[in-house]
Amino acid sequence: MTTLSSAPPTTGVDTPDTLLSDEIRVAGMVWERELIRYTRNRTRIVSGLMQPVLFLFVLGYGMSGLVGTTGGFNFRQFVFPGVVAMSVVMTAIFSAISIVWDREFGFLREMLVAPVSRTALVLGKTAGGASVAAVQGTIMLVLAPLVGVHLTPLLVVEVIGLELLMAVAMTAFGVFVASRIQRMEAFQVVMQMLLMPMLFLSGALFPLNGLPAWLAVITRINPLTYAVDPLRRVVFAAQNMSPAARARFPTGITMFGYTLPITLELALVVVFALVFFILAIWGLSRTE
Repeated sequence: MTTLSSAPPTTGVDTPDTLLSDEIRVAGMVWERELIRYTRNRTRIVSGLMQPVLFLFVLGYGMSGLVGTTGGFNFRQFVFPGVVAMSVVMTAIFSAISIVWDREFGFLREMLVAPVSRTALVLGKTAGGASVAAVQGTIMLVLAPLVGVHLTPLLVVEVIGLELLMAVAMTAFGVFVASRIQRMEAFQVVMQMLLMPMLFLSGALFPLNGLPAWLAVITRINPLTYAVDPLRRVVFAAQNMSPAARARFPTGITMFGYTLPITLELALVVVFALVFFILAIWGLSRTE
């Protein structure tokens, strides 16, 4: 007597959990690739520190003689958070150049034709670039005692958190720009045209109070402004600043006579990061 089994043959079916784990694994591989590329390129590490260090010491000491010291607080201490932000932003933006590099050498096409989502690729690129940028900015904290900035364990943790948020936003922005550019030379030119104005108009190198009306408007529409100010706020909060020094080197962004709370500034940075993350996915989806 023959017994027939009613159970259907087992076939491999991708469940939502399996698909999610695959996406996370792809993003993790891209993130790891970015870290390996960073650690193997010592020239990139050193060059990423040179320009912020020059701004900190050359510009800091040069302007200190003009600005003077107020209540024991000088221009070098004021510009230190801005220089840390500069290191993070420059590293985050130029980490996206790997997309243009991969396109020129054909590796990007191989990733795009693989059965993985663009979201996983953008997530991995953004996480890798943000991690590298946060490390580069954290290295700058070693210079804090040389310019008279006092660090505490809590301050270091807060700064690293703000660096990561800033780095995610600027890396997503860089990935979107890189997804629409074919040559590395063009990417460098475009980034220099965008990056330097954004940095100079963010308040990283000068106070935002007392500006002409037209310049104040430009600084308020610059998204990087809302990433630099929280960093300066937490650094200044840990310093023993006199009331005169706080009045001479104020923090906070004022709009229509209202000073924005730090939570609102951070929320704006999050919105900026999400918008360009979505645009980066769209940009890679249209890449051939």
